[in-house]
Amino acid sequence: MRYELEPEAVENGSLAPAIKNPVSTAPGSDFSRVRELILKHGWNSTCFQIVNPGIEYWFGSNNESVVGYVSTATTRVVAGAPVCREEDLPGVVIEFESNSKNANQTVCYFGAEARLESVLKKSDDHSKILLGAQPCWNPSRWPEIVAGHSSLRAQLNRARNKGVTVTEWPIDRARDNAELNECLSVWLSSKGLPPLHFMVEPDTLGRLENRRILVAEHKQKVVGFLLLSPIPNRNGWLTEQFPHRPSAPNGTVELMMDAGMRALGEGRYEYVTLGLAPLSKRAKIEPFDNPLWLRLLLAWMRKHGQRFYNFDGLDSFKAKLAPDRWEPIFAISNEPEFSGGTLYSIASAFSGNEPFRLISGGLFRAAQTEIARFKKFLFRKPSAETK
Repeated sequence: MRYELEPEAVENGSLAPAIKNPVSTAPGSDFSRVRELILKHGWNSTCFQIVNPGIEYWFGSNNESVVGYVSTATTRVVAGAPVCREEDLPGVVIEFESNSKNANQTVCYFGAEARLESVLKKSDDHSKILLGAQPCWNPSRWPEIVAGHSSLRAQLNRARNKGVTVTEWPIDRARDNAELNECLSVWLSSKGLPPLHFMVEPDTLGRLENRRILVAEHKQKVVGFLLLSPIPNRNGWLTEQFPHRPSAPNGTVELMMDAGMRALGEGRYEYVTLGLAPLSKRAKIEPFDNPLWLRLLLAWMRKHGQRFYNFDGLDSFKAKLAPDRWEPIFAISNEPEFSGGTLYSIASAFSGNEPFRLISGGLFRAAQTEIARFKKFLFRKPSAETK
C-alpha cells in the first residue's frame, strides 16, 4: 500500500485542500475491504470482478468508495465504474480523475453502464464509444421463457438425454478444485486467442467468497461450470464465466444457465445478466454513432476476426435465451474525443500490457489449427466411392 498526497480533493461537490488517497498497487491487497464496499454499494454489473487478480485499487477520501483498474503506460482502464453510493458518484469521479491526472494518466471506464453514463453524458471533457449490449432477465420469469421457446427446451433436453447433470457446489469444494481447473484449462486452450485478463480474467477459482458456482457433469466427469458473481445493489447476479469442454454434450451450457436461472428465481433475485456481447447492436439507445475510424475498424474486426473471437456467435447465443431487455455498454474516456491511444490502452489492459504478444499468439494458434486441418486432409481415409 502507498499513499499519495492530493493537492486537491472533492468534498461535498467542491474542491477541498489536501486529502491523502490510498492507492493499492499489490495484486489482491485489501481484498476484504474491497469486497465489503462492493457488497454495500456495488451496482455496475461488473462490480464484483474487481476482486479478481491483477486489479489495482484506489480508495476515495470518504472511505466509502473504491475504483478497480489496470494501469497501462498512459491510462488507468477502470473495470466498469466506481463502486460507491449513487449520490457520491459525481464527486468520486472528479476525485479519482484528479488523482489520475497527478499520476500523469488519463482514465477510461470500460464497461460503463447507465448510472455512470448519465453522470458524464453532458461533459465536454469526456467522450464515449458503444462497446455493445448485455442481455438481462428477471429470473422469476425464466420458467415462462422456457415454456414459450421450443428450441430452447429441445436444447435442454439434448443435454438431459445425454445424462448431463448440474448441481451447485459448496464454495469450499469448488475453491481451487483440480477438476474445475482442468476443465477451465481445456476450454481456454480451445480458444482462438491466448487467455485474456482484466474483465475476462480466467483465474477466479481462488476467490470464490460471495460467489456461487454450478457444475455440469457427464459420466462422473466435469464438463463445464457456471460462475455467478453478485450485483448487490440490483439484487442480482452476473454470469461471469461459463467455460465448458469442447466435447461436452450439446446443450450443456444452456442446461447450466437453466439451473442458474431457476436457483436465482427461487432465491427471489430480480436481475441476471450474461454480461457484454461485444459489438451487439440490440440495445435501444438514443441515436448515437461511434467515430468513423472506429466504425470502420469494428466492421473489419467483425468480418475478419471471427477466427479469434466469435462476436456474432456470442451475440446469437445470448439472444436465443430470450432476454427481457438489452442494456447498452460503453467505454467512457476523460478526453474530448475518444482516441486510438485509449483503444490501445484497452487492448493493453486485456492482454497484460502485451497487445502485440497477444496478436502474435493468436496468429500462432491460427497457424497451428490450419496445419492440423491440412494434415487431417492429407491423411484422411478414402471413402468407398473413391476406392
